[in-house]
Amino acid sequence: MSDYFVHPTSVIDERVSIGKGTKIWHFCHIQSDAIIGENCSFGQNVNVSNNVRIGNGCKVQNNVSLYEGVELENYVFCGPSCVFTNDLTPRAKYPKGRAAYKKTLVKQGASIGANATIVCGHTIGKWAMIAAGAVVTSDVPNHALMMGVPARIRGWVCECGKVLSDGLVCKECKRTYREIREGLEEVT
Repeated sequence: MSDYFVHPTSVIDERVSIGKGTKIWHFCHIQSDAIIGENCSFGQNVNVSNNVRIGNGCKVQNNVSLYEGVELENYVFCGPSCVFTNDLTPRAKYPKGRAAYKKTLVKQGASIGANATIVCGHTIGKWAMIAAGAVVTSDVPNHALMMGVPARIRGWVCECGKVLSDGLVCKECKRTYREIREGLEEVT
């Protein structure tokens, strides 16, 4: 008896590591050499490609494909049908293979909205919030609220998910932030 749940309609390939308490729902495919942390949730029709790394506590909603080259740190949220790429110049006739894949790193606590597109080769900072339908074409600072096509910074977001006021203070949980080169950091 395993210490994680896999729905009978899902396929788990060989050499996959799945952490305790993780739930993999209908019609998912987890490919070889993927590593999934503890207490994650994968909605219907999720594909996790070869060699993908996923941290603890991640939530991947329906119809998301995590292609080789994508890494999710702990507590990342991927909204329904968000899209990751791994090749900047794909051609069906001239496949380049894994050596040409660009890495995409989604750092701890970041959230990606429904139908957002993350173009490969970029890093999404800690606790960043990508709006539904946004197209990310560059690195995203920590705590940035990104909206639009292409996505641009439209504000800053607290670790709890609330948009920060002008003074970089959360009205909900009272955390206070300051600007640094990487985006924002909490003032302790």
